Amino acid sequence: MGRWCGVSLVTPPNGGVNVSHRGDENVTLKMSAVMLGVEDLARSKAFYSEGLGCSIADDYPQFVSLDLGDGSSTLALYPREGAARDAGVSPEGSGFRGVSFHFIVDSNDEVDEVIGRAVAAGGSVVRDAADAKWGGYFGYFADPDGYLWKVATAS
Repeated sequence: MGRWCGVSLVTPPNGGVNVSHRGDENVTLKMSAVMLGVEDLARSKAFYSEGLGCSIADDYPQFVSLDLGDGSSTLALYPREGAARDAGVSPEGSGFRGVSFHFIVDSNDEVDEVIGRAVAAGGSVVRDAADAKWGGYFGYFADPDGYLWKVATAS
């Protein structure tokens, strides 16, 4: 088990996911960092560090790296325009981005705690936490830039 911004999480035992490629040897995939292009770097830095309790690993005028805890990826924040330029794509875009970030905590109370901390730090509830058909408990919040985060129990 690791910690995500001050909240305990369940971590896969090997820290990665094994994927078979047409009979080839298994390849272990492990994401080392997630980068978010944000509209206001200072606001996002405060949201994740002060609001959610993530520790800052690197802090530069145009880049912030946050430690998400043992066994987890780092979270990198860049100004949206610069992130788009780095990828060679347009910075325009709105609505559902086709991605959400998920993490597992140990209890319903922790789900509620994380979502509450996100709201107090300037995020918004996207889906109220509730019991799930599969036996767990989950809810969604959005950070100040609209990125979706699902907080859930394992079952």
